[in-house]
Amino acid sequence: MASKSAPAAAPPAFEAALAQLESLVTRLETGDLPLDEALRTFEQGVRLTRECQSALASAQQKVQLLLQRGEQVVVEDIDANATLEISSSE
Repeated sequence: MASKSAPAAAPPAFEAALAQLESLVTRLETGDLPLDEALRTFEQGVRLTRECQSALASAQQKVQLLLQRGEQVVVEDIDANATLEISSSE
């Protein structure tokens, strides 16, 4: 029988990804995880961080487009795969 699970390709919504990331951080901060599990958890956290950054960058682009158009509000689809330059505070 085929299982009825959600497709793995669909990324979680921003809020869900952020909640998962917060949960992972809490687990890592306890320091009780075995090394292998801590590494897997960290890798998952990096993936979720990138997804959140991408969602925020896309939202920022949409806001900038709306502000540039002034009173003429026209919503355009933005390529989610477009590469954005993200400045770091490091």
